[in-house]
Amino acid sequence: MGADKIPRAFSGRRLHTMRALNADPLSALTAAAQQDGDRVWLEIGPYQVLLLSGPEDIEEVLVRQNRCFIKGRTLQHARPLLGQGLLTSEGDVWRRHRRLAQPAFHRDRVHAMGETILDQTMRASGRWHDGDVRDMAEEMMRLTFAIATDTLFGTALDAAAQTVRESLTTAMRHVNGRVKTLLRLPDWVPTPEMRRFQAAVGELDAVVHHIIRTRQAGGPDHDDVLALLMAASDEEGRGLSEKELRDEVMTLLIAGHETTATLLAWTWLLLDRHPAARQRLDQELSEGVPDGPVTVDRLQELPYTGAVISEALRLYPPAWIINRASIAPFELASHTLPAGTQVLTSPYVVHRDPRSFPDPEAFSPERWLQEGPTTRHPFAYIPFGGGPRLCIGRPMALLEARLILAAVGHSWHFSLVPGHPVEPEPLITLRPRHGIRMTVHANPG
Repeated sequence: MGADKIPRAFSGRRLHTMRALNADPLSALTAAAQQDGDRVWLEIGPYQVLLLSGPEDIEEVLVRQNRCFIKGRTLQHARPLLGQGLLTSEGDVWRRHRRLAQPAFHRDRVHAMGETILDQTMRASGRWHDGDVRDMAEEMMRLTFAIATDTLFGTALDAAAQTVRESLTTAMRHVNGRVKTLLRLPDWVPTPEMRRFQAAVGELDAVVHHIIRTRQAGGPDHDDVLALLMAASDEEGRGLSEKELRDEVMTLLIAGHETTATLLAWTWLLLDRHPAARQRLDQELSEGVPDGPVTVDRLQELPYTGAVISEALRLYPPAWIINRASIAPFELASHTLPAGTQVLTSPYVVHRDPRSFPDPEAFSPERWLQEGPTTRHPFAYIPFGGGPRLCIGRPMALLEARLILAAVGHSWHFSLVPGHPVEPEPLITLRPRHGIRMTVHANPG
């Protein structure tokens, strides 16, 4: 969209340099919103992109006028990896898949996953020893991968965890590079970068097809998400095709462990950096589950544990960027913007607005324990998006994160290895670029 078409009400200062966004997109976008307001035009090469940071505008795009939009360039570039799964599909395809998948994430079914989550957590933490040095980003990725393959697909693929992590990293960095690159070669050009990406997708495909073939080969009856997807049919009696099943399993495999693992890695770091919060969590866990074990039913007795997760999601939302492209004219602030407008919002930026979160850079779980109604707009906090495209796995992710925090935190705490660099890497998810190497400490008693 050309600058001449920008309504005057929106024509504040713009970011002219791609370099700032390439070097540090989190700081660049945060600075743009803080300096220029809730609606900022970004000039990214030939593209005009509208950055929205006001909750009311975000609600307009994600809820009230959501049918005017499709997913933006980031996820479009991810389609060679994800296919047409729930994360990337649009229109009737997305609505059909959502209806077929929704029963798999019913509250009672998610609640029943708690025992598996705790069992896998105890297995993982049982391999640790007091004084170990572990990359907690890698440890959490391995743990949530085991949980995802068990709860979603009813299979154990522990040996594939490292392959998935490495291949996913390669694929996400490729997608991120494609989004940033102004002059892109076609996908069929066999550049070294493209060959690495295709090899990574091939590795992930092998894992997904192994999951599907194992289930199709028969064996004991299963009552997991994959079983529901394979048995589901719409009102016309149509189930998912082989390609559709592959795309949904790939989406679930990646989204079902990547985001929760990333969240937990940041959570352990935040607790180490804020001893008072760690002490209050210790106190709640020792009083709330003095003799263990942590269970799903006892989570309601651990409000501070939930608040820690909510605050970690605020500061380091794994889904740090939401991109939409308009397919029809839409209204914003009494102005009509044309089809083809690229719209961007960043939970990372929105969650740092002092109007919604006083002292926004502070890690303060207590802000989630305040009694009485809040004046905060519902779309001032959007770690899982919002509207019809609200993340279908939200209930499972929250349950899993709280259970792991409570179960692990009851027995262990972690301290960052001195000198280890900590830097967010904003790919499709907000990963720690260098991992988070921490020393493992057994809690006394």
